[in-house]
Amino acid sequence: MGVTKKPDLTDPILRAKLAKGMGHNYYGEPAWPNDLLYIFPVVILGTIACTIGLAVLDPSMIGEPANPFATPLEILPEWYFFPVFQILRTVPNKLLGVLLMASVPVGLLTVPFLENVNKFQNPFRRPVATTVFLIGTA
Repeated sequence: MGVTKKPDLTDPILRAKLAKGMGHNYYGEPAWPNDLLYIFPVVILGTIACTIGLAVLDPSMIGEPANPFATPLEILPEWYFFPVFQILRTVPNKLLGVLLMASVPVGLLTVPFLENVNKFQNPFRRPVATTVFLIGTA
């Protein structure tokens, strides 16, 4: 085991720390090497073993098997491509749709340069950033 040091309760510094609720790690086993080399790997390997055991004993089914010959009625993109899909679907000109998509990050990149003139921390005194935030969260 580790080195165990008994507390000296006659020490006024230790008594003051204990009165404040501090000094709980003044004595006992050291964290290095006991915890970091022995206990943590056992906990990590035990967690991995439990996860693998649950995956082998009770596998969860993802869904029905894919049929490559059946196409859904309306093909929708993944959730992270959905705004881009909506822009391209609603704008009649594809070049205009691509320019609209490119203008969003460019506009967000210009906000710090527009607000850099104003040194206030209060959001009510920074109208451009507040407006961009309100439009972006709406």
